[in-house]
Amino acid sequence: MKKKILLIATLLFISILNAQGIIDGLRYGTDVTTGTARFNALSGAFGALGGDLSAIAINPAGSAVFLQNNVTFTFSVDDIDNKANYFGTNTRDSNSDFNITQAGGVFIYNNYNEDSRWKKFSLAMNYNQTNNHDIDLFIKGTGNTSIANFFLEQAQGIRLDLLELQGGESISDLYAFLGRTEGTQAQNAFLGFQGFIIDPLTNDPGNTQYISNVAPGNFNQEYVLLSRGYNGKYSFNIGAQYTDNFFFGINLNSHIIDYVESTFLLESNSNKGSIVNRIEFENNLFVFGTGFSAQFGTIAKIANNVRMGLTYDTPTWYVISEETIQYLETRRTEDNQNITEIVAPAIINVFANYDLHIPGKFTGSLAYIFGKDGLLSFDYSYKDFSNIRFSPGHEAAFTAQNNLISSTLKSVSTFKVGGEYRIEGLSIRGGFNYEESPYKDKSVLGDRQGFSAGLGYNFGNYAFDVAYSRAEQSRNQQLYSVGLTDTAAIDTVYSSFLFTLGFNL
Repeated sequence: MKKKILLIATLLFISILNAQGIIDGLRYGTDVTTGTARFNALSGAFGALGGDLSAIAINPAGSAVFLQNNVTFTFSVDDIDNKANYFGTNTRDSNSDFNITQAGGVFIYNNYNEDSRWKKFSLAMNYNQTNNHDIDLFIKGTGNTSIANFFLEQAQGIRLDLLELQGGESISDLYAFLGRTEGTQAQNAFLGFQGFIIDPLTNDPGNTQYISNVAPGNFNQEYVLLSRGYNGKYSFNIGAQYTDNFFFGINLNSHIIDYVESTFLLESNSNKGSIVNRIEFENNLFVFGTGFSAQFGTIAKIANNVRMGLTYDTPTWYVISEETIQYLETRRTEDNQNITEIVAPAIINVFANYDLHIPGKFTGSLAYIFGKDGLLSFDYSYKDFSNIRFSPGHEAAFTAQNNLISSTLKSVSTFKVGGEYRIEGLSIRGGFNYEESPYKDKSVLGDRQGFSAGLGYNFGNYAFDVAYSRAEQSRNQQLYSVGLTDTAAIDTVYSSFLFTLGFNL
């Protein structure tokens, strides 16, 4: 890709409009907590168990289950493998990386007053990675829709005199001006016009209709998406045990989004009558966000060996900032000569911050404890993704997106089952998880399902755990939201090896 655009000195300005949408809401609003190795080995079915630092992220009452102070650190080796099919051409790409998925500690304060029913209190601080965005995706095939349609649709309705350079004006100057005054659509139209992909229907400065210089036919296309980053959650917890049977807890959560995405399309054609026969189009997106949420949970021993948990997660309120950079290169034929046109504004678009509201969640849990021999645990959670909201709501673009979200997404049920069997200090673990698609149309994004397994050994003052988890999900991915809306069928496999070291203090 043409990374050289990142090396050019850039200008900053505030753009009036960007294109936040369903994909963004789901990317930042989907919780796939990785946490400790023990937590993952049981597929996260910890809502009625507690006694694990990552379990606090599911049910904050879990901190009060600890018998003594504990500090835990976890790292993982993650792999995300993508198989794509685009007009019959199969490709595959994957990314493997090292991540710190969890770190935290819990501190127990026993109440030695025999007259009080409050047995102990707990304070905990913990970090969990809640989503991994390190993805490499490669799509290749011969389609029948050109990226020229993207620029053509963006240009319709834009006055010609807005796209033409005036005396002494540079590409960067006009691109920046359009961002300040007209928005992203006009910038895309400007790139297409300056790259000779589109021409005006007439030369009247007030012209608002355009035609493509790319003739219909077949188009050889290669599309690359590279993303890096993560969602993380810092939990500040307080818990308490009441009598021998009840545990309560509250989390105050600070959320963080760190996301970078680069997409690159290379298209070529030899269609008769096509003036432009090669297009390279690159978009870079930089996202940073912070958010807040709270959780309220309880665990009850309803029988000697049975525990029940209930948790409510409030909505998460994010403030998100975005920046973008674009690059376009085309090759056209004029008078039997090949001419290369580079349109590199070298401008960082700095968009006005926006708010994102992620709906809350209810989780119910049930666990059976086989004394010191092991346990079985089940979690069920419910979350309505149709209530994702972008704001401020008075913005027309956000109102349209929110209406689209309401009609496209739905509520989601998630099921997690985990088990553990102990042989003295050795623990053998396994789990299964299933999450419904948030889309009403599952062909857009399918259900996610996976399994996990792991081992752990308790040495007394410290413990070491390992786990392996694997999940699969399929989707049909549009290359662009307008114009080139052809989709590729993507099958994704997420796999992780996790290693946790915990210390009792």
